[in-house]
Amino acid sequence: MDNVAHIAAIGASNTLYLQAVNANNLANVTTNGFKADMVRLRSVNVEPRGLDTWALPERQQTGPDMSQGTIVGTGRPLDIAVDGSGLIAIQSASGKEVYTRAGSLMVSSTGQLMTKSGKLVLGTGGPISIPPFEKIDIAADGTITIRPDGQQPNVLTTVGRIKLVATDGVKLVKDAEGNIVAADGRVLTADARVKLVSGALENSNVNAVGALVTMIELSRHFETMIKLMSTAKDNAEKASQLVRLG
Repeated sequence: MDNVAHIAAIGASNTLYLQAVNANNLANVTTNGFKADMVRLRSVNVEPRGLDTWALPERQQTGPDMSQGTIVGTGRPLDIAVDGSGLIAIQSASGKEVYTRAGSLMVSSTGQLMTKSGKLVLGTGGPISIPPFEKIDIAADGTITIRPDGQQPNVLTTVGRIKLVATDGVKLVKDAEGNIVAADGRVLTADARVKLVSGALENSNVNAVGALVTMIELSRHFETMIKLMSTAKDNAEKASQLVRLG
């Protein structure tokens, strides 16, 4: 395969990968707290050295787009949204501390505070347990207060505080489960500056129109790469015929 066909094949492969990332973003346009995945391509010079005009594209994960989605009020006490930068600490399926912006919470039958996807919400001392309650409130700093079952309206009990972490200066990536983690694998410390909006959820930050436009552009680019591969093949065959005739 000549250089043109080789480069076109790599271009087609990268385009398919970018299309898959874009399709996943589009599929999560209505997922609360979802952060769009971003990938960029950079040019890498082809060896041997000295051929600086020969370059191939290389994929680079740039981490999730952490820009804020629209916060929408729900009035549900167990719905929370991070106001500004910051993350909610949760426990992954493997037991590690990971992070999310998805704040639709629930209390399990065993009294554990969980995300809608079933991951345990963490406090400063581990998973948070909620005793039976008649009313629950989550304050801006993550403090959880309940009115226990059978108690008078003025009897309130603090049962825990959700661990909220700052992301300033931290390179973030997504793990295999889609959780947000620090790229260097470290556990982030709780930060009192991170605030919540109670009774609200953050919408996905995926721009649906932009994602659709990108899908069309990538489809056209893929078609161009395929045509270029076909043209390179035809040219190679014609060149071979000329050699035989000569």
